[in-house]
Amino acid sequence: MKTLEYFEVVSTEPAGGELYRRIASTVITDHDLLRVLSRLRIYIDPEIPIFVAAGHTRSVPRNVIVRDFAGITYDGDKVVLSIADETYLAPLLQLLWERFGKDRILQPDRFTIEMHLEGHESEGLEEMVVADPTEGLFKDLIYTMQVICPEGFKVKKQSFQDGKFWFVASENTLPEDVMPLVDEQFSIMGVSV
Repeated sequence: MKTLEYFEVVSTEPAGGELYRRIASTVITDHDLLRVLSRLRIYIDPEIPIFVAAGHTRSVPRNVIVRDFAGITYDGDKVVLSIADETYLAPLLQLLWERFGKDRILQPDRFTIEMHLEGHESEGLEEMVVADPTEGLFKDLIYTMQVICPEGFKVKKQSFQDGKFWFVASENTLPEDVMPLVDEQFSIMGVSV
């Protein structure tokens, strides 16, 4: 099992900080995020009150495209997709229906999709993005931070970009610009912003 390269929970109240370190460790493990997190620093100041989490993810899998899980056969205006992995079948069908219309998409069995397309319509079909793994990852990370942060901290801001994420929460109004707080946490971890 992978472990975090850097994991720290700091609080202006040391006893509370240690408690949150155990909570964070348990929640991260329970949500199976050790495989994607490489660095995480949490700062809690109950006086302000503020909760700041800044982290860095390991390399995330690239976008899933049609040719990753389906073979494509072209026969004139008929295009047949042979599905090798059903994991992405539902999102693929949704994308095809939106792009070409339901009336032009046939699914004779669960491993086959047939379409009647004009020549130019099938261009780029093999490279069509069906799933972006970072979307689910961001949701999982933010949900995890919501579970970890103190109860009652309902005012929140967050971001995920280029493998870096941050989550800031408070029970009061957040400062207009939370970035100095976030930048400080990344800087302490040795991660450039």
